[in-house]
Amino acid sequence: MAYIRKRSNGKWAYTVSLGIDSLTQKQKQKTKSGFATKKEAVSAARKVEAEIENGAFVKETKMTFKSFAEDWIMVYAQNSKISSVRARSKEMKHFISVWGTYPLKKISKQMYQKRIVELSEKYSRNYLSGIHACGRMIFNHAVELGLIKLNPTENTHLPKYQVKVEEIESQEEEIKFLEKEELALFLRYADSDGLEMDSLIFTTLAYTGLRIGELLALKWTDFDDERGSLRVTKTLYNPSNNIKKYELLPPKTSGSIRTIRIDERLVLMLKRHEIKQKEIKLQKGPNYLDNQFILARNDGHPQLNRVGGGA
Repeated sequence: MAYIRKRSNGKWAYTVSLGIDSLTQKQKQKTKSGFATKKEAVSAARKVEAEIENGAFVKETKMTFKSFAEDWIMVYAQNSKISSVRARSKEMKHFISVWGTYPLKKISKQMYQKRIVELSEKYSRNYLSGIHACGRMIFNHAVELGLIKLNPTENTHLPKYQVKVEEIESQEEEIKFLEKEELALFLRYADSDGLEMDSLIFTTLAYTGLRIGELLALKWTDFDDERGSLRVTKTLYNPSNNIKKYELLPPKTSGSIRTIRIDERLVLMLKRHEIKQKEIKLQKGPNYLDNQFILARNDGHPQLNRVGGGA
């Protein structure tokens, strides 16, 4: 039963027993004050007791938003790609910058919606969607752990973006693909006037539909010249464009792991490239770091992304 008392400032307070802590074996209590009348304190205490009886009571955490968010990102990192962790870390900073020292439990739906509106005035809708997804994951995790009762991100509305006519008129028409004849001409120029391996790189991209990160991650064990195929099982992640600081990551989805059939022309290009690469290995000797990359530099390291787009 709740203990109701009047405090020295004239306000009323209640204390409700939460039972024995299984870890410390000590009595747990919830105390709240600031009620104008005894009746209000009694009513609030009864509500808490009903929640305890029904198993719906949550003793909300005193953690700050920053502290909890930093804990969450470590949990998230255990089952996520490093590129995803990097993106989420960047996104959650948009919340930490305004709520860092604020108690997690006091962040309301109104506060969250206001922050989303503020961010919509600075960033594109796609990036805003990513920030919002990060916010949902953080607060969902807090609810799952029983640290807060309600998720303030629920029913949040992303503002509608109104594109001005002037902006549309000023945009140049984007060419999304090359016609067959244009592609053939481009590949001829890549062969005659391009940089080293440009012809092989662009031909492979054009004939296979590989992403640039998947292409740069290909190893000779992925190439089957008898069957005429390439096996895609990984992607190269190198955000700093440092030849030594790269990682090979699994594709985003299991569906991205696939075997691609290639035509005889590309098979012959790859076989000729393999012969040339073996000659380079012999020339470099111990200075060649052989990690079996198909598109290796002359020192054995994988090529940097010089085509454009994320790897």
